[in-house]
Amino acid sequence: MDSSKKTAVQSGILLICGIVFGILSSVPALEYPDYLVKLSSIRTQVSAAIFFQAAMATVYVGIAVLFYPVIKNYNKQLALAYFGFRIIGAAFLFAGIASLSLLSILSGDFVSAGHPDSTYFQTLGELLRKGRDLLNHIGMILPWATGGLILSLCMFKTRLVPRWLSLWGMVGITLTLASTLLLMLGFIKMATPLYFAMNLPAAFFELFLAAYLIVKGFNPLAFKTEEKAGL
Repeated sequence: MDSSKKTAVQSGILLICGIVFGILSSVPALEYPDYLVKLSSIRTQVSAAIFFQAAMATVYVGIAVLFYPVIKNYNKQLALAYFGFRIIGAAFLFAGIASLSLLSILSGDFVSAGHPDSTYFQTLGELLRKGRDLLNHIGMILPWATGGLILSLCMFKTRLVPRWLSLWGMVGITLTLASTLLLMLGFIKMATPLYFAMNLPAAFFELFLAAYLIVKGFNPLAFKTEEKAGL
């Protein structure tokens, strides 16, 4: 297996792992009004979510490491920008782990205290829950999507993958950025049909890109041309 195919396969596998780990890191119980009670009763699930979020963040770092030299062969400045944005996104994921861990501890204390009527637990719980949402759905998404936009643009310019696929990525990621900005400004909310609709194209792009890279790999002629340009 040549270097371009190996990099493509590894990137595709990590992209799929990132999607799977992201799904497994979700905690639906946080959407319920009595989430402090529910979290205490599903400690194993919460621990698993923490593990998978850490795994997802680690995978995202690996994806950035793999794609960095590919972009660098085309444009060093864009490669640095891509790598920087992606690492920042992964850092926000790690920060989100702390919020979920603290929520788990708080829920245990809340149940141990006998579900007190004091607003202390509810107020602190809401701050941690909303903080986690901000870290995972705004703090992480904005830099990660910006890096993805750079990656799609570079793949479009170099023809490393079919241009229609790169164009799909640019359109889908632009919609994700728009939905994140609208969420940040309060115009839309998470877990709404509009929010999901604006994020689905980018999600399907990453899934299809992963499958394409595993099966087809990078365009070998474009890859070799860019390798020579980087020498």
